[in-house]
Amino acid sequence: MTYKRKKYHRGETGIQKKYRLKRKTKDLDEIDADLKAEVVDNFLNQPIDLEKAGGGQFYCVHCARYFIDDQAIKEHFRSKVHKRRLKALELEPYSVEESLRAAGQGNYIPPKKRVIETLFPKALENKIEEKMEEVNELLNSM
Repeated sequence: MTYKRKKYHRGETGIQKKYRLKRKTKDLDEIDADLKAEVVDNFLNQPIDLEKAGGGQFYCVHCARYFIDDQAIKEHFRSKVHKRRLKALELEPYSVEESLRAAGQGNYIPPKKRVIETLFPKALENKIEEKMEEVNELLNSM
C-alpha cells in the first residue's frame, strides 16, 4: 500500500494568519501622514524607550523601522529597500477627491511627483556633529 501525503495546515486559518501578518508594515499613505512637519519631529527626536530597538533613537521614518545603532541605520540608508521606498513615496497617495475625479465628478488631475530626501534621526545627527568636532580639534592641534 502506498503512503498518501496529508496536508495538515490547509484548514488551519490561525497558522495562515500568523504568517500573513508576521511582517506587516505601514502602508504608503500611513507613512505619508507621518511625513507631515508636525508629526515627523516626534519620530526623529523620540525619548529613550528601552522596549524598542536601539532605545528608539534610530528610526527610519520612510520605512517605519527601528534600528539597533547608528551603523545599522547608515547601512539601511544605502540599501536598495530604502531607496525603493523613497521612490514609492515620490507620488502623492491616492485620495477620496482623486477617486471622485476619476469617476467623472470633476476634472482629472494626475498625481504630482515630490522630492523625498532621507530624514536623519536627531541621535544620528548629534553623533555626526560630535565626530566633526573631534576632527576639527585634531586638525587644530596639529
